[in-house]
Amino acid sequence: MAESERIRFQGTAVGKVELPERVRSPWWELGRRLLAALGILVGTVLIVYLDRDGYRDSTDGSVSLLDAIYYTTVTLSTTGYGDIAPATDFARMVNAFVVTPARIGFLVLLIGTTLEVLASQGREMFRVARWRKSMGEHVVVVGYGTKGRSAVETLVNNGQDRDDIVVVDPSPLALQDAHADGLAVVTGDATRREVLRRAGVADASQVIITTDRDDSNVLSTLTVRQLNPDAWIVAAVREQENAPLMKQSGANSVITSSDAVGRLLGLSSLSPTLGSVMEDLLTYGEGLEVAERDLLVTEVGRQPQSLPDQVIAVVRDEKVYRYFDPVVTQLARGDRLIVVRPAKELPWAPRPGTHDEDFAVEED
Repeated sequence: MAESERIRFQGTAVGKVELPERVRSPWWELGRRLLAALGILVGTVLIVYLDRDGYRDSTDGSVSLLDAIYYTTVTLSTTGYGDIAPATDFARMVNAFVVTPARIGFLVLLIGTTLEVLASQGREMFRVARWRKSMGEHVVVVGYGTKGRSAVETLVNNGQDRDDIVVVDPSPLALQDAHADGLAVVTGDATRREVLRRAGVADASQVIITTDRDDSNVLSTLTVRQLNPDAWIVAAVREQENAPLMKQSGANSVITSSDAVGRLLGLSSLSPTLGSVMEDLLTYGEGLEVAERDLLVTEVGRQPQSLPDQVIAVVRDEKVYRYFDPVVTQLARGDRLIVVRPAKELPWAPRPGTHDEDFAVEED
């Protein structure tokens, strides 16, 4: 459980039901309150007209329906010309205990609503402007379905700040889910340049593309690559035959979902134990984790097999070598290690007890 979720849970009474906050448009709120103000106006007109014998008009002495409307509007707006006034005790009591509270409620609705609409719009504009200024080197996730949510969860669990993740998805359900997860959302089609610009793709360091259609993924990848030649793009495809096309479109890494699932199913069928290990490696926070970390100074010159971590690959000069490759028989400065380790350890950090040691950074 994330720290923020744990704190929120501890502060919530057990058994208390909390429904998600309903967010409505400011214009919807304005319309609703205007209707309430109109209801107060109509109700007061009826009260005055039904008791019209208790009022005196200085012009002709009687109060008509038009006079009741006139009296109500000038009274609720606190104008009060005084040409029509309550004359009987009952009419005065009604004005004191009914019309006066209605006047206060009428003014609060109109003035309060106007101020709230202006304040909420200004506040939202300020928040968006501040968010855009802070964006840079962030992660854009195109598609917030099952794959997109899993990708975001993995990023967050490995230290990525939620404020540095932007979701692009046209679905209202995805918008609701992403907001519930504390993520910024740009609603729209990720194949359109304007939508991607609003998500700050030009300044993003990484882009993850996970829609359910391979053709949309290809077009989104092409558009992202045009807007940002340097971004690291990871894209998903449903069919293996589309993987080469995705790489030609500009993706740095392509994940074939159907092929990966099929392979896991086959392994689980041939060897249930092997299937469970593979599932363990793909599940965050339990059992084993696959992680990438920097080489430590004390590990320079050693063999990958001799390290405390179970090294399965070495990254050198942007190329990946298997741990038994003769090229990486001895580890060198600047190498990065792909390791398998217990999930309880931080995937991006050295093993416990070595956190203060220097990394073996390649010298200029």
